[in-house]
Amino acid sequence: MRVGNFINATKGLEWDAIANITGDLATTKKTIQTLNNRINGMHSPKIAEQELMLQYLQNQGKGQANGKTTQMGG
Repeated sequence: MRVGNFINATKGLEWDAIANITGDLATTKKTIQTLNNRINGMHSPKIAEQELMLQYLQNQGKGQANGKTTQMGG
Protein backbone atom coordinates (compact mmCIF):
# COMPACT_ATOMS: atom_id res chain seq x y z
CA MET A 1 0.00 0.00 0.00
CA ARG A 2 2.77 2.48 0.93
CA VAL A 3 4.82 1.70 -2.14
CA GLY A 4 1.78 2.17 -4.38
CA ASN A 5 1.03 5.54 -2.78
CA PHE A 6 4.65 6.60 -3.21
CA ILE A 7 4.68 5.59 -6.88
CA ASN A 8 1.44 7.46 -7.56
CA ALA A 9 2.66 10.56 -5.72
CA THR A 10 5.94 10.71 -7.66
CA LYS A 11 4.62 9.90 -11.16
CA GLY A 12 5.02 13.42 -12.51
CA LEU A 13 8.49 14.01 -11.09
CA GLU A 14 11.48 13.83 -13.37
CA TRP A 15 15.09 13.42 -12.32
CA ASP A 16 15.77 17.09 -13.07
CA ALA A 17 13.05 18.15 -10.64
CA ILE A 18 14.40 15.82 -7.95
CA ALA A 19 17.92 17.18 -8.49
CA ASN A 20 16.65 20.77 -8.20
CA ILE A 21 14.76 19.95 -5.00
CA THR A 22 17.86 18.31 -3.55
CA GLY A 23 19.96 21.38 -4.38
CA ASP A 24 17.37 23.72 -2.89
CA LEU A 25 17.28 21.67 0.30
CA ALA A 26 21.07 21.77 0.59
CA THR A 27 21.08 25.55 0.08
CA THR A 28 18.35 26.00 2.69
CA LYS A 29 20.22 23.81 5.17
CA LYS A 30 23.42 25.83 4.67
CA THR A 31 21.51 29.10 5.15
CA ILE A 32 19.96 27.85 8.38
CA GLN A 33 23.35 26.70 9.68
CA THR A 34 24.88 30.10 8.88
CA LEU A 35 22.02 31.90 10.60
CA ASN A 36 22.32 29.67 13.68
CA ASN A 37 26.07 30.36 13.83
CA ARG A 38 25.42 34.10 13.66
CA ILE A 39 22.77 33.94 16.36
CA ASN A 40 25.02 31.85 18.61
CA GLY A 41 27.90 34.22 17.98
CA MET A 42 25.83 37.21 19.01
CA HIS A 43 25.69 36.03 22.61
CA SER A 44 29.33 35.41 23.36
CA PRO A 45 30.79 38.82 22.34
CA LYS A 46 28.23 40.56 24.55
CA ILE A 47 29.47 38.65 27.56
CA ALA A 48 33.07 39.45 26.68
CA GLU A 49 32.23 43.15 26.31
CA GLN A 50 30.50 43.19 29.67
CA GLU A 51 33.46 41.52 31.34
CA LEU A 52 35.88 43.99 29.76
CA MET A 53 33.73 46.92 30.86
CA LEU A 54 33.53 45.53 34.40
CA GLN A 55 37.32 45.13 34.52
CA TYR A 56 37.76 48.66 33.18
CA LEU A 57 35.42 50.09 35.81
CA GLN A 58 37.16 48.14 38.58
CA ASN A 59 40.55 49.44 37.40
CA GLN A 60 39.15 52.98 37.29
CA GLY A 61 37.99 52.64 40.89
CA LYS A 62 41.39 51.34 42.02
CA GLY A 63 43.23 54.13 40.23
CA GLN A 64 41.10 56.84 41.84
CA ALA A 65 41.47 55.27 45.29
CA ASN A 66 45.26 55.62 45.03
CA GLY A 67 45.00 59.23 43.98
CA LYS A 68 45.89 58.40 40.41
CA THR A 69 43.69 58.34 37.37
CA THR A 70 44.04 55.61 34.84
CA GLN A 71 44.02 56.67 31.22
CA MET A 72 43.29 54.36 28.35
CA GLY A 73 44.33 54.98 24.79
CA GLY A 74 47.45 56.16 23.16
